[in-house]
Amino acid sequence: MVLGRCGGGVLIRRGMATVVAAIALLGVAVEVHAAGYRTANFVVEAPTEALARKIGDAAEQYRHTLAIEWTGSPLPRWSRPCPITAQVAPNLGAGGATSFVFDRGEVFQWTMTIQGSEERILDSVLPHEITHTIFASHFRRPLPRWADEGACTTVEHPVERARQHRLLIEFLTTGRGIAFPEMFAMKEYPADVLPLYSQGYSLARYLIERGGRHTYVAFVADGLATDNWSGSLAKHYGVSDVAQMQHVWLEWVKQGCPAPPASLVAAVPSPPVAATARGQSPDAAVGSAPVATSAARTSIYAQARRGQAAPAVR
Repeated sequence: MVLGRCGGGVLIRRGMATVVAAIALLGVAVEVHAAGYRTANFVVEAPTEALARKIGDAAEQYRHTLAIEWTGSPLPRWSRPCPITAQVAPNLGAGGATSFVFDRGEVFQWTMTIQGSEERILDSVLPHEITHTIFASHFRRPLPRWADEGACTTVEHPVERARQHRLLIEFLTTGRGIAFPEMFAMKEYPADVLPLYSQGYSLARYLIERGGRHTYVAFVADGLATDNWSGSLAKHYGVSDVAQMQHVWLEWVKQGCPAPPASLVAAVPSPPVAATARGQSPDAAVGSAPVATSAARTSIYAQARRGQAAPAVR
């Protein structure tokens, strides 16, 4: 039996360190949970019924659409719904944590906590945490921390992804970068966790831009099956090994993270997009509240840096 915990366990999140115990110190008012809402796969507790409904319907839509985008198929309905506890306030830092249990090829006992403004919960925190559940359901085993958190960050709002890029440059130019052999071997969160989020996001973005989400999932699957990440990089991306991947990625970052050539982009198949939200079983009807579109998530933020010192990975 393996316990899975995504989100760092202390709500350390996407370039913003948000520790629950610090909320009171900052004087941020957190509303008392007062209402619940149930869908086919989630039970939501939020400050109001309207918020609980918005979060529940969005969670179902993300669960369906993102599963197709990552794996090509929707998820079957879970045997028991995942509880979502939401703290929602305008000035509350965005954060989330999802826990679950792996046992003999099964995954269960989902628990999700999310916090932030309504906007950030719906466009960043929720899709990030839902992607964790999709990966857990698909792979049925823990992923390397960089590959999990990095990919989950790519589905966030462009504002959050831009923040990760700015932090990445800061970390690389101040000696807090993580050498790829060390990063690829990490199975737990390091003490200095924020560089892992930023660097993992940047590498996941680089790979997804060049192969699409399905190729990324196949790359991770082969790496998990063989524990040979260099071989999986060579197979799926034509990069000889992890050390070479670090060199290629650093050069890309130094150049301002340019988009791949048009010919390469054209060769990457676009995932199908569900037009409306629906549940994962015949009796599971859910609402269709609008959330971020696939196209908006696919357009990954890129920001050129001028006059920066050359980044370095320790």
